[in-house]
Order: sequence, then structure tokens, then C-alpha cells
Amino acid sequence: MTETYVIVGGGQAGAVAAASLRTFGFGGRILFVGAESHLPYERPPLSKEVLTKPETARLTIHPDSFYAGNAIETRFGTAAVTLDAEAHTLELANGETVRYDRLLLATGARARPYPLLDHLGAGVHTVRTLDDSEALRGHIWPGRRVLVVGGGVIGLEVAASVVTMGATVTVIERGDRLMARAAPAPLADDLRALHEGRGVAFAFGCELVEAVKATDGTITLAAADGRRFTGDLVVYGVGVELNVELAVSAGLHVEDGIVVDEHGRTSHPAIFAAGDVARQWHPHLNGYRRYETWANAQNQGACVARAMVTGEPCGFEVLWYWTDQYGINIQVAGSCEADDWLLRGNRDGGRYTLFGVTAGVVTGAVTVNNGRDMRPARALIAAGAAADAARLTDAGTPLRAPAAKAA
Repeated sequence: MTETYVIVGGGQAGAVAAASLRTFGFGGRILFVGAESHLPYERPPLSKEVLTKPETARLTIHPDSFYAGNAIETRFGTAAVTLDAEAHTLELANGETVRYDRLLLATGARARPYPLLDHLGAGVHTVRTLDDSEALRGHIWPGRRVLVVGGGVIGLEVAASVVTMGATVTVIERGDRLMARAAPAPLADDLRALHEGRGVAFAFGCELVEAVKATDGTITLAAADGRRFTGDLVVYGVGVELNVELAVSAGLHVEDGIVVDEHGRTSHPAIFAAGDVARQWHPHLNGYRRYETWANAQNQGACVARAMVTGEPCGFEVLWYWTDQYGINIQVAGSCEADDWLLRGNRDGGRYTLFGVTAGVVTGAVTVNNGRDMRPARALIAAGAAADAARLTDAGTPLRAPAAKAA
């Protein structure tokens, strides 16, 4: 009897997994289910090209013909509503019930609500989906005053985009610096200077306590310390909520994500998970990790699909992400919490690399307009290489990945 593998979640991890099942030799039925009506698309352009250059933005991961050509059935625009793990059945919003042999949950995440702002209705935006981004684009034009709440990657990318579109921006951040969870302090300082050089204003240590919209649509936000901010619209990015409802209802182990082993298998042997929603066991780290990055969705979607077909475990991948702001490419890998940061290049010149060092070992890296350093830097992190400060900081000495250990 032909086996049926079902993928739930029409994002990066799901699209890569669907293709990878065929690549790794699965010849049975594949059904790919996604709640959004769009073909699966890349999310990184949503806060950048989709806003600033929609006519040239390239989003779709695979064309529609790809799925038909690889005998992958699709149900885009159809949510999965009920999962019965013991019966191996999935019920869709269109009333269809599907029986599966193996199931992959790649359900991702949604923007975390902000009730204080959400109650205002029109004029308040998030940027998590293509529809979100297109809706925001229609409200940006020169002279508009935009209040961005949240100084993380999304907030800064949106700030850079809308400034480029001619708007004025104030970034309101609850913490005392930018990107506290995702960037080391030296990079955060440089990003602040970069944005301030383009006219962006920052307000740190702001605990918002009031949000009011006037009859003309103007929005005023008030902080606990009395500061007030007025704009024409608000964009906020304050984290995500994981789409774990199906997993919870099916009785799977969920703890800051769907808990999976090194194969991507959940607490039920026929159900797997990948992408933002999966908290995977990494033997190299001796712990569980969940990452919300494009690279993780791409890599995990492929390796979990392979595990479903071949039984091979996922390999270790050093955490890595990138962000583009004002045409400047920034890449971050490994841990942002190092004892010390070594500089290679010239920060004032806008092209440099930082190496994070903890207990004499390379544990993190940042490149600014210097992406050629990232591959060897990630290899150094993966190898737990000793930090040779003289070599790492000498821009004239080529970076090399550590030699492979003899078997």
C-alpha cells in the first residue's frame, strides 16, 4: 500500500521538506497543507523589498508547477483544524479528513499580539505575513510619521525601509539597547549610529502604558515615565507566539515549542516537527534549542525530511542569521554572549568582522559588509577552535576553517 506523508505549514520549512522528501527517495503520496492562500514564500523580504521595491521582490520558494511536477498535492488556503495522533488522521477546514503514515508539523509562528496597541484597530500594523507587508506598504509615503515599537531585527528592518520610503521614524524600545537577544553590544551600538545617521530617533527604557487614537487617525503613545510619542501609524514587533495548537490538542510534548529528538521526531513516533515551532535536541550542545531564523527553517526542513525517509539524524548547524539595513549586510553566528569581542577590520569604515571569545574559544561571530568571513567563522565556532587573537584580528591574514580531524 502506498504510504502518505503529510506536511502542515506552508512556510520555508514546509516547502523545503516537501521537495526534500522527493530528493531523498520517498515515492509515496505527499500532501502539503498551508493556511495561507499564497504559494509558500520567503519571509526575509517582507520587511525590506516587499515594502520598498515590490515590483522586483522575489518571494515564491517554488513555482506552482514544481508541486505538480513532483506529484506533491497541495491544499493552500486550507487550515488543518484537528489532529488525532492515535488514529493518524488530520481534519482540514474544508471538511476533508486525511489519513497519514507520517506527519510533519512545520506550523511556524505568528506575531505576538500587543493588546494595548491592537485595540486601536486601523493604523496599527505587524509584519509577519505577505498580507501584513502589503497592507503596511499602502500606508507609507513621504512625510508620514511612523512609530516602531520594538528594537529587534524586524523593527530595525522596517525602520530602515520606511525611512528609505521618505517617512520619519521613532523606534520605541522597552530595553536599554537594540537587539538585546540577537546581537552583541558593539554591533548594537553601530546599528544605532547607522540609523541615527539616517534620521531615526530612538527612545529606550520605554514601558508603554497608554495608546490613544484621535478622530483624525493620529496615534499617541504614552510611556510610564511621562514621555509621549505621536505618529500617523504604528508598527510593532515584540516577538512571536508559536502555532502549537494542533500539537497540544494531539497530546504531544510541547515546551517552548514542539519538543523533538535529533531526527525531528516528536513524542509520537509518526509525527515530526521542523522550523520555528520545533525545539530540537542537539547532541553537540547537550540540550534542546529552538531557533527563529530563515537558515534554521531551511536546514531543519531538509534534514527532518531526510530523517523521515532514511532515518538519518540531523547534523549540527551553528546558529546563523542575516539582516540587511540601508544596503548594509550584517550576519551573526553562534552565541552573542561572549566574554570578549575581537575586531578584524575597521568599524569606522563600515566593513569588519567581530569574533566572540569565551574561555579562550571562538563562540560567536559578526560580519558587517564582510560576508566572506562568515563561512570560516562558522567553521571555527563549530569546531570549538581556540581563539588566536593575533591571527583573528589581522585582516591581512586569510581566515581558514580548522583542518578536519583525522579519523
